[in-house]
Amino acid sequence: MDNLLEDTYLSYMKIEQFDRDSKGFFKALEMDKEAGRMTYSWAGEDRIIIDHTEVNPEFKGKGVGKQLVLAAVDFARQKKISIIPLCTFAKSVFERNEELRDVL
Repeated sequence: MDNLLEDTYLSYMKIEQFDRDSKGFFKALEMDKEAGRMTYSWAGEDRIIIDHTEVNPEFKGKGVGKQLVLAAVDFARQKKISIIPLCTFAKSVFERNEELRDVL
């Protein structure tokens, strides 16, 4: 999918965050249907560990996983915390996008 089509598609997507005491997750929704989910755990007060990213099969290849990682990066920047990407997908997004590494 080229970037223009991907950007148009993603403009219809909503990312919600659910943060609990020691764990949380980001959920991608399109028209109230869950497109993907990325889970994390708190490691102290100033770090989260991204441990799993999953995209529902019908949404694969549409940039959903990357949008979940970007939501976590925005969250980390706002809260002035860091991210430990244990999830192989999240780790690959950080490896390919140098501009995101300030939260590592």
